[in-house]
Amino acid sequence: MNHDIDSSMTEADGESTPVAEIVDWVARGIIEGRLLPGDDLNSVDLSKRFNVSRTPVREALFVLSREGLVDWPPRHRPRVSAVKLKDVREIYQLRGILYAQVAAAIVENATQADIESLWTAHGRLAEVAEQGDVDGYFWANVAFRDEELRVCGNGIFKEVLDSLRMRTNRLRRLSTSLPGRLQRSCADHQRLCEAYAERDGVLAAALNRSIVMSALQAIELAWDHVPVGSSGVMR
Repeated sequence: MNHDIDSSMTEADGESTPVAEIVDWVARGIIEGRLLPGDDLNSVDLSKRFNVSRTPVREALFVLSREGLVDWPPRHRPRVSAVKLKDVREIYQLRGILYAQVAAAIVENATQADIESLWTAHGRLAEVAEQGDVDGYFWANVAFRDEELRVCGNGIFKEVLDSLRMRTNRLRRLSTSLPGRLQRSCADHQRLCEAYAERDGVLAAALNRSIVMSALQAIELAWDHVPVGSSGVMR
């Protein structure tokens, strides 16, 4: 399943730039756990992999540093950044507030076709959850959230949530991988779609915030046991 990590770095004809391709590859590696906190990001190796000069590599690593996925102190090699639990909590608290508002806006603005498109997106969630496909579920969930932002019609909500997209996706992929999360998340999203279909804005807002905070709780409970850092712990 192909999803753009950052669609802003494309040519006018829709083709990805070398910088975007590098950003996409590195970000996916971090989000999906192939690149772990503390791993070096060697610009020479990346130049060879993408058959480019070191200039677009450095530009890509700068983008990833700005997005919080890469640490790049002066006179040091860039490395995959670590994550602090305090930052996770703050991000999820903000997302919980915003997605409650997104849900209320969907109930207010959605057409019947929009509701059906959300059910279609949920159908993909259910399909991959039944297969136990963690990465498939994660990307299907990204698509569901993108559809919510389209339907809600609030450009500011989308702008703020998109600004957190890379670092949030890293955490969302982690929560998706935890035991029992696929089935719980899929059931919660079904209830959310039912609230949308019933045009119950209060319930939809509460459910959407609950979905976000439930993911945070799962991360908090697993925090000291997730083998994603050089020490075996993501701190």
